[in-house]
Amino acid sequence: MVNHLIADLVAITATRLEVIVTNNIPTSRTDFGATVPFPVILLENAQPKGFGANHNAAFRRAQGEFFCVLNPDIRISSDPFPALLAELSRPQVGAAAPRILSPSGGVEDSARRFPTAAFLVRKALGGARTIDYPIVDKPISPDWVAGMFMLFRREIFAEVGGFDESYFLYYEDVDLCRRLRRRGLDVRMVPSVDVIHDARRESRRSLRYLSWHIESMLRYFLQPVK
Repeated sequence: MVNHLIADLVAITATRLEVIVTNNIPTSRTDFGATVPFPVILLENAQPKGFGANHNAAFRRAQGEFFCVLNPDIRISSDPFPALLAELSRPQVGAAAPRILSPSGGVEDSARRFPTAAFLVRKALGGARTIDYPIVDKPISPDWVAGMFMLFRREIFAEVGGFDESYFLYYEDVDLCRRLRRRGLDVRMVPSVDVIHDARRESRRSLRYLSWHIESMLRYFLQPVK
């Protein structure tokens, strides 16, 4: 997946990039090839870290004015960054994200309202999942956007302290957007640009991932906002 994503980024190099890849679980070294026209920094963990800890570590190595959180299971067919940077050019915007599509072309629910206890009960009882915000032709301001693709100005990500590393996996994106909004900053989803997300949905198949999901959910509701 990483090599496919790198190839996509090579194809849209109208935007200047610096790519930081985290090898979270020790494996053989990834070969990105000699034709990559931008720097690729490989961070290798001796022990696996959580989603937030990995991205915070990447941020500390990053040099750019903007910082993009990007999952390896994202595919990009055209440059999404100019439209997202246009949103971030406004001082009141703290984060921007593209529209997320499934491999079949359906719109994913990546722009959502903050979860409530009532919503979680309905979901646990098998309530139908719907899109929280109608997708129109203009940028919208959802409560939060999912962490598979988020773009920040560097100073804003630093100001809020990045991701809360007490979340190992899940809800760290919800928590970060909540902290942005508590500082009076907007969160924007830009439907004029989209990317494909080949989601793993591990929490639906693995008890280990499900336990992380439940632990993070409880932390979100019970832990005071930093």
